[in-house]
Amino acid sequence: MTTELDTLATALYVRVDDLLKSAPELAPWRPKAGIAPRLSDAELVTLAVLSALLGYYCERRWLRYAHAELRGMFPCLPQQSGYGKRLRKSVGLVMAVIRVLACDSPLWSDDVWVADSTPVECGRSVETARRSRLAGWAEYGYCASHSRYFWGLRLHLVCTLGGLPVLFALAGAKADEREVLLGMLRSAPHLMAEHPRQTIIADRQFYGQAFEHELAEGGMRLLRPARAGETERAGAHLFKPLRQTIESINQTFKGQLDLERHGGRTVAGVIVRVFIKILALTAAIWHNGQTHQPVNRSLTAYDH
Repeated sequence: MTTELDTLATALYVRVDDLLKSAPELAPWRPKAGIAPRLSDAELVTLAVLSALLGYYCERRWLRYAHAELRGMFPCLPQQSGYGKRLRKSVGLVMAVIRVLACDSPLWSDDVWVADSTPVECGRSVETARRSRLAGWAEYGYCASHSRYFWGLRLHLVCTLGGLPVLFALAGAKADEREVLLGMLRSAPHLMAEHPRQTIIADRQFYGQAFEHELAEGGMRLLRPARAGETERAGAHLFKPLRQTIESINQTFKGQLDLERHGGRTVAGVIVRVFIKILALTAAIWHNGQTHQPVNRSLTAYDH
């Protein structure tokens, strides 16, 4: 690993370990009687983040690499089955760490957010769509940005202009993006209280009088392009350059963190693998801010 990645791993491990000491209820449940795992929860989360940054989506290949190259940092590595089971049970801890690192980032106080969704493909063949354990949640959808149909989910994101994830959710490919956004905001009332008079920039499909009224009641100001037949809306000159910002954030997930190559075959597996990629980006932004790097969202120092 590079020196920068080693430093990030050390800082992340210490932060997660401190979090678990101050809030032990965040650790995955395990029976009081029994053998304690030799790999700590903080080490498990750090190991998973490293796999995302280094581009490993196959757990077997990642653990072979870790056994060969990372024994100095992780002397007690589990087998693939144990690693996968523990990771799936740690989704609550992963979400908590994402929020803690985001709050520690200098980008957290930004008063402008961008909202968008991007496809998370889960299969291509008809047989996969019929037999997959994701059937019923994953479904066929259309991606207008890339002019293609896909079978899977959508990752809905609310980010700062610097790419820091603020809110996120996985939903079916046909889920109404407005309802998902409102659901994310309703689930985090404390976040709304911390960010009064926030501006949200979104695409033209985020429309509707009732939708915009609910945002306004929550203290949110919505900026979006005008739809066909509508008069020009405020901030129209900002949408074209900011659209490139949104696409750039999505490309970071897809091009550098391999969002659609998650390898998950169950609901729990897909959720934790996607959330680990969100944590990897959040951790990189957090560490870049802590070390005063010129570009907060840069993963160049960590992905090789």
